[in-house]
Amino acid sequence: MTAQHRGDVRIVLGSTSRYRTELLRRLVSDFEQRTPGTDETALASEPPETRALRLAIAKAEAVADGLHNALVIGSDQVAELDGQVLDKPGTAENARHQLAASSGRTVQFHTALCLLDTRNGRRLTHVDHTSVHFRQLDTADIERYVEREKPLDCAGSFKCEGLGISLFERIDNQDPTALIGLPLIALARLLRECGIVIP
Repeated sequence: MTAQHRGDVRIVLGSTSRYRTELLRRLVSDFEQRTPGTDETALASEPPETRALRLAIAKAEAVADGLHNALVIGSDQVAELDGQVLDKPGTAENARHQLAASSGRTVQFHTALCLLDTRNGRRLTHVDHTSVHFRQLDTADIERYVEREKPLDCAGSFKCEGLGISLFERIDNQDPTALIGLPLIALARLLRECGIVIP
């Protein structure tokens, strides 16, 4: 998408995630990226969905500070199992533990989106919900998966766009891109509401 198609407004992604970068490229080819530097610490008794939306807004607002004539995208995803948040594992041991806990059960993913229009201060938001139903996993399944894909930077310890898809019985959602980290169906709608021509 060239500048003249959007009235020279800048599109800025408030994330350095390679997953979100690849997803956004499906909609627009010309955008900037900035690191929001947002404190992602959970608040006491904060529901997972609320946390995801709060952080998506906080990321967009942090990146939008000082920008003019820009559409700033903030997004955050929170996974939960029986009300307990599953953060990015960080280590293979934590990933194995998360997958063992998820075996035969359903993990809920809340993927929040905020589009902030610095031209008028308008803030558009959306939260996508995905239910991931895991098949029964044995220790060998988990060991092989973690060794092969090393999903240490993914909430829930899997990459659904890769080998992680083999861990599931089914996925229930309205937008498959939300599970990867950026709900493109909703984002395309919000961008159109702000005057961006897509496709």
